[in-house]
Amino acid sequence: MTSLNHYLSEKRSAVLAREALIEAGNAGPNALVARVSAEGRSGVRRIRIRDHQVISDSPPDFAGYNLGPSSPELQLGVLGSCVTHIFLIQAAHRQVPIDSLEVEVTGRIDPRGGRPGHEAIPIWPHDIGYVVHLDSPASEADVKALFEAVEATCPILNLLRNPQAIRAEVKHKRTAPQDKRAGAEDAIA
Repeated sequence: MTSLNHYLSEKRSAVLAREALIEAGNAGPNALVARVSAEGRSGVRRIRIRDHQVISDSPPDFAGYNLGPSSPELQLGVLGSCVTHIFLIQAAHRQVPIDSLEVEVTGRIDPRGGRPGHEAIPIWPHDIGYVVHLDSPASEADVKALFEAVEATCPILNLLRNPQAIRAEVKHKRTAPQDKRAGAEDAIA
């Protein structure tokens, strides 16, 4: 099995180039956009980000077809992906060798949350934690410093630890009731 060390040398070049742009004042905020649509008949959520698509679905016990991970599962995956990426960035920056890296994220969600008799149970994913499985010849001190740097700089980890207000609005386009639309479609045919 190959190690991550060849990749880390490429990552180091990219990290240093990005830092040079920032230090030169040639970097600024990046706009992030994700669009999600619910698809007819299945209710599957299609997530579109840049040129990529991800399908999110529910398990059968929640009227889903199990065609993809649920939103809470995706959230844990997003956290794990970000922690993993920041480990790679920090390892490249600090020149800490890594043979292999895997991040396991766990959490709980309880369908009883917020219901009568279960008001104290959160309706959101909770008891979230992660374990980093790291194979490296680095010293314990280097790995500890690497971990502390990841904890301090991981954007999604810090977003979840320090939530922010989220703006929201609904843009409603009123359509004809379903029974009238069905009659109109029949008249056209």
